[in-house]
Amino acid sequence: MAALCEAAARWAPGLWRRAARAAAGLGGRRFGSGGAQGPPTFGFLLDIDGVLVRGHSIIPAAREAFRRLVSPQGQLRVPVVFVTNAGNMLQHSRAQELSALLGFQVEPDQVILAHSPMKLFSQHHERRLLVSGQGPLVENARALGFKHVVTVDELRAAFPVLDVVDLARRPKTTPLPRNDFPAIEGVLLLGEPVRWETSLQLIMDVLLSDGNPGTGLASAPYPHLPVLASNVDLLWMAEAKMPRFGHGTFLLCLEAIYRKVTGRELRYEGLTGKPSILTYRYAEDLLRRQAARRGWAAPIRNLYAVGDNPMSDVYGANLFHRYLQRGREGAEEGKPRPLAAQSCVSILVCTGVYRPPGPGSPGPAQGGEEPPFHGHRDFSLSPGLMEASHVVRDVHEAVRLVFQKEGWALE
Repeated sequence: MAALCEAAARWAPGLWRRAARAAAGLGGRRFGSGGAQGPPTFGFLLDIDGVLVRGHSIIPAAREAFRRLVSPQGQLRVPVVFVTNAGNMLQHSRAQELSALLGFQVEPDQVILAHSPMKLFSQHHERRLLVSGQGPLVENARALGFKHVVTVDELRAAFPVLDVVDLARRPKTTPLPRNDFPAIEGVLLLGEPVRWETSLQLIMDVLLSDGNPGTGLASAPYPHLPVLASNVDLLWMAEAKMPRFGHGTFLLCLEAIYRKVTGRELRYEGLTGKPSILTYRYAEDLLRRQAARRGWAAPIRNLYAVGDNPMSDVYGANLFHRYLQRGREGAEEGKPRPLAAQSCVSILVCTGVYRPPGPGSPGPAQGGEEPPFHGHRDFSLSPGLMEASHVVRDVHEAVRLVFQKEGWALE
């Protein structure tokens, strides 16, 4: 079991409720009724890339799925949140893009980016952090509560001699050393950067110098400065026929370099995004609040997580289901859990990273070898957690399956 997930589940209860309440923005929006079936007791956690879209193009089955999920009045019939491991964009921008593609109004608080649960890490919000990624980095970091961030480009500008891989970017003269740059107190990894070599080098410089990259230390400090990271996906699916490198690949590079240079393991103060339990708890709370705004009094008992990646989507949903079952056992022993969900069912679609074996697919590896484990180092290999409860062709088939299981009419 992933120790970080278990730890997050233990320390976060009060914090994540407050943060999710802020994210949900109880603004009194009106959503309409759920139809003749009465209030729903289930909700959807939908992945985006590989389930609803490929790149910037909608998957046709997604349109069919939302014809069933959205009423003729343009309102959702059941609670839905979109849980993506992407993070190099603003929450409201992703909501606008989904609204245009799906044909109904997606609210920003229905979109959970990989880094959204970092709102819970308030003990780091006042630290001066080096932030890595791309897109609206500073705006995203501040929206999460981090008040003092330094980008990799800003650090490179302050210490130009640190970035020397690209000969065209190397300074032509040696600048005077700086001693007026405030120390960096941690590292915030929000997504894969564009220039990996620059980010890897400067992050290492910060960690090895204890936040003072303009100086040198005789030995690397350990434990090192706090590192927070979101999105551990090794691969993700865009328009190309084969999966693309994700932020998990960048983290793998950073971990390997740190271990090779120091002989020690890089440690994380927190990992967010799927398959982290913390991300699913955050999503569950937003579903519950969404139902409350609709006026649906019945508790949301069953969650259905639809995704295309066995390692992040299926593993995460099954891990959270196990957590919910343990919570129920604890409640029976007089240890109540604050939320009402009883199950999280994993549904794997075949429109993204996962591809079902076909007639021409190679058989099992010789010697009984297991397929390579694409999960992050801090999530233990547990084959049972990567077995989906259901494997379906696409998200439309997933919605049909859930409606049938829940006894809802296929409108």
